[in-house]
Amino acid sequence: MCRYAEAEAALARLPLFRPIIAAAGPCRLRPVPREPYEALLRAVAHQQLHGRAAEAMLARLIARCPDRPFPPPEAILSWPEDALRACGFSAAKAAAIREIAAAALAGRIPSRRAAARMSDAALIAELTRLRGVGRWTVEMLLIFTLGRPDVLPVDDFGVREGYRLAAGLDRPPRPRELAALGEAWAPYRSIAAWYLWRRLDMARQGAG
Repeated sequence: MCRYAEAEAALARLPLFRPIIAAAGPCRLRPVPREPYEALLRAVAHQQLHGRAAEAMLARLIARCPDRPFPPPEAILSWPEDALRACGFSAAKAAAIREIAAAALAGRIPSRRAAARMSDAALIAELTRLRGVGRWTVEMLLIFTLGRPDVLPVDDFGVREGYRLAAGLDRPPRPRELAALGEAWAPYRSIAAWYLWRRLDMARQGAG
């Protein structure tokens, strides 16, 4: 990932981000090196769910394979149809998880090393072919697994709501509007997204 101090200095020159950076402090975005297969499954679990609920379901998933740090695709595909539902996943998410596992087993999901050589656009185009994997899911992989510095998930509720609060708007910007606004934040749009998430967190905690 880019040097955070450089990104913070650039964003702090913008009135929108200056107070957020002053309140939140240095960027603490720390990508976790995982294989894209695992990162995609984790992102699917988090789709449209509170983080704690998603993590509880993932904990139950991981507990089914106690001898491995994360269930490999062959294990998931060997489980009975209702095993994922028993972990708390919806029928749609269970189907997506099984398809991702099948794709990984078939070699259709790049390894971390191979993904590191692919562009953001190429990874989005490749991985959104999978059931249940939309652009947001791949963007989470790009930011939190591969450490790409210039990704703005314009469909993300927290990013849009964080912008609304920071800009003092009555409604959050539409994704297309946010994409246009975010052009001024390049090449640090991942860090900008992190600060917009922090702005929403501060509002939830009563700090602004």
